[in-house]
Amino acid sequence: MDKLAIVILNWNGAKMLRQYLPSVLQYSRDEAVVYVADNASTDDSVSLLKEHFPECRLILLDRNWGFAEGYNQALSQIEAEYFLLLNSDIEVTHHWLTPMLEYMDVHPEVAACQPKLLSVFDHDSFEYAGACGGYLDRYGYPFCRGRIFETVERDNGQYDYTTSVLWATGAALFVRARDYKEVGGLDGRFFAHNEEIDLCWRLRIRGYKIVCIPESRVYHVGGGTLPKANPMKTFLNFRNNLTMLYKCLPDSELRHVMRMRWWLDYLAAWEMLILKRNMGDFKAVYRARKAFAKWKKDFAADREVIQSSRVVKEIPEQRRFSLLWQYYVKGHKAFSELSSQ
Repeated sequence: MDKLAIVILNWNGAKMLRQYLPSVLQYSRDEAVVYVADNASTDDSVSLLKEHFPECRLILLDRNWGFAEGYNQALSQIEAEYFLLLNSDIEVTHHWLTPMLEYMDVHPEVAACQPKLLSVFDHDSFEYAGACGGYLDRYGYPFCRGRIFETVERDNGQYDYTTSVLWATGAALFVRARDYKEVGGLDGRFFAHNEEIDLCWRLRIRGYKIVCIPESRVYHVGGGTLPKANPMKTFLNFRNNLTMLYKCLPDSELRHVMRMRWWLDYLAAWEMLILKRNMGDFKAVYRARKAFAKWKKDFAADREVIQSSRVVKEIPEQRRFSLLWQYYVKGHKAFSELSSQ
């Protein structure tokens, strides 16, 4: 059994593999086995791997399972103590694995962690998709140490301390294999987006901790699969976020939060149409809410299991405030400016 398996899920990402896989191999070979799981790519990814990166262990999936189920399919074929789910557009650095490995080895109560995520294009700025560890507000809006909505902070060392978070980025998710399997892994029905938040929230509900270890740092391109301004991305984000809330919120909060999200989601849709003149995203929000209403019943059993497994009644990393109010009304654009409640 491997100690640590780094698993890169690839779909038509030959360009990213050619550019960033060498750093992963160079700085990980002494501490991990590197796998590439290919989601039935139609480009030259597989031939590239076989010819130029024979040291990688290749897993060939029979079709494009998406991000979430693609990882489930791949990880079911790997025996390891730890998994590290790594995007193909990540550039790693010397000594990036050691801090996370050492921390996880001596903290069995921690199920998952992440490194500090910085931008490939500006090494002094955080990267959108995870920054220095993630949280949720009362209504399910995700934010990070280093990123709130579209505002990304400069990295001045202000978050250079290990701390508990609610979710670790799916771009570089270090997770204990035993705990991953215990909660059923990523929810493959999500396809992509919010799946790592959903996974970490389920782990947190069971009493496990999630941390960010900024002593480890990596650099992320971001938006490698779908660009930010993409109706499909908007659809998946809204649909999956609502589904995650339905699964994970306690009974005492569910009705209020879902009622508020009805108003907030449609307000967001009209803002996209009127202020941004984005008909695609406007329609995507409506489609997402319709899709959630249609498949909500399919998650009733999941909700029952999750709620019956609840060990932590109140999770401090799910903040009690409204992020929209903090950001747009109070003008708090940095994590350090937010209320601690």
